[in-house]
Amino acid sequence: MSKELIIDTSSNDVSIALLEDKKLVELNKEKSNPKFAVGDIYLGKVKKLMPGLNAAFVDVGYEKDAFLHYLDLGPQVRSLHKYLETSLNKRGKGLSFQKFKREKDIDKEGTIADVLTQGQLVMVQIAKEPISTKGPRLTSEISIAGRNLVLMPFHDKVSVSQKIQSAEERNRLKTLIQSIKPQNYGIIVRTVAEGKKVRDLDTELRGLVRKWENAFDGMRIGVKPPQLFIGEINRTSAILRDILNVSFNSIMVDDENIYREIKEYISTIAPEKEKIVKLHTGEVPIFEHYGVEKQIKSAFGKTVSFKNGAYLIIEHTEALHVIDVNSGNRSKNVSNQESNAFETNMAAAEEIARQLRLRDMGGIIVIDFIDMQTSDHRQKISEKMKQAMENDRAKHSILPLSKFGLMQITRQRVRPEMHVSTTEKCPTCNGTGEISPSILFIDKIENHISTILEKEKPKSLTLKLHPYVAAYLKKGIFPLAFKWRFHFGVRIKVVSISSYDFLEYHLFDNRGEEIPGL
Repeated sequence: MSKELIIDTSSNDVSIALLEDKKLVELNKEKSNPKFAVGDIYLGKVKKLMPGLNAAFVDVGYEKDAFLHYLDLGPQVRSLHKYLETSLNKRGKGLSFQKFKREKDIDKEGTIADVLTQGQLVMVQIAKEPISTKGPRLTSEISIAGRNLVLMPFHDKVSVSQKIQSAEERNRLKTLIQSIKPQNYGIIVRTVAEGKKVRDLDTELRGLVRKWENAFDGMRIGVKPPQLFIGEINRTSAILRDILNVSFNSIMVDDENIYREIKEYISTIAPEKEKIVKLHTGEVPIFEHYGVEKQIKSAFGKTVSFKNGAYLIIEHTEALHVIDVNSGNRSKNVSNQESNAFETNMAAAEEIARQLRLRDMGGIIVIDFIDMQTSDHRQKISEKMKQAMENDRAKHSILPLSKFGLMQITRQRVRPEMHVSTTEKCPTCNGTGEISPSILFIDKIENHISTILEKEKPKSLTLKLHPYVAAYLKKGIFPLAFKWRFHFGVRIKVVSISSYDFLEYHLFDNRGEEIPGL
């Protein structure tokens, strides 16, 4: 399976599309300056203890207090608090983390009041981003993720991913890490570490340790929470860190600064893959050029078509997501109802697995498959669903089909669900249903160009509009665009953009900056 990453940048956010065999399976939108991202470590302040919930609300700077449950404190939370307090009291300067004497583990059946007090300064990590009306979900069991390893301060155990199938390789990695692991650190060995040499793992481990210990060097008493302590890397690099493997064959980006950042990042985690990073410099937007825009418009929305007229209806509520499978026009062409239901459900299972990843749907998902009478068919649908979700990095659990044809899935939710509006407000009529005469559209463009040339003298202009109008401007031996060049004395390049409305156009100068309309 080939994998491609297409990265579209704008002034406000970065859109990251993951394609598997040219099919869109994941879409992430990252703000230019993201806050409260999963993995960020904050210094917060306990605002309120909730004994009934056995939890606390912590101020980390978000508009709503973040939630920290007792079970998310981690067994070594007292050691974390002691080390933090020591560092804040200036005794942390030169304090060796590896020689630090750890406190006793907290009781698994204890209460939040045994560990925290109101107003206490605490170090916490974002486990779930703010979703809907809820603030962030926190944990005090700190982990710092790398490409091959995850560093766990105040732990001592070494765990190896069970996805590494070879028992011999798991034992090799465990023995290797135990031989180089510093004191007071636990390590989780990730799946991608399979086959890695000790030199690579040791270099990464030292880097993670430095990242953790150096963060304490500047800490002093009187520090005022809330504040960011250690920030997670940006979403683009995090996706590369988590999913980059030998099947990745292309990373396309349209921004030179991000292009250099990604090349530099890949050179550190996988130097042999540096050549797959390419800079897109064409006039056509990168998502349009690689067909991502069309896939986005067809994949999001309440109704999603997937095969031979069959379609899904996806509804969202506060408590759960509901997906209904419909055979559509397909049922008219098949005489055997059971066979039709089975084939449609098999195809639906694959599309549903894609939709869960694409929209990043989490929590409880209930799927209403088309009724099937054969128990063997129901069993195969369950197996197909598990197989289709094997590549899903989010933790999930799939229950077998019930006698009513319902399947229940729980999927880890750490970020808000991805929403993309597939309906568009007409840019020509602005939603009123009335437009100016289309016969005057070309005159409007000419007037716009003329107004621009009166104010400034650009070396060239780029006119982007709907393919039908672009074809009209280019038709004939002496096309209208060619005549404009002689009339205005400036080179005008016409570019067709299929995602534009019929009477929508935009003008850009030779620097690629858009010129405001009339």
